[in-house]
Amino acid sequence: MDPETKQLLQNTLALAEENNKMLHKIRGVQKRETFWNVLKFIIIIAIAVGSFYYVEPYLNKVMGLYNSVTGMEQKINNSPIQGLLKKL
Repeated sequence: MDPETKQLLQNTLALAEENNKMLHKIRGVQKRETFWNVLKFIIIIAIAVGSFYYVEPYLNKVMGLYNSVTGMEQKINNSPIQGLLKKL
């Protein structure tokens, strides 16, 4: 093997090793980015579920109030007083 070919082969080996190190670093960055994206997604879902858990009693009270108001409206519409008002 002549010296020029040997030098060229050594340069190629050095570049390949450098590329390998850079590729490993890039892959590590990709793995960390995926981990953080999954963690953010889990946190967003947890906040949504947690906030619904704490807001649910208030929603139930509001729904109960709404149902009672609509029940009263139906009672008024079905009452004899409503019939008298329609006759007038």
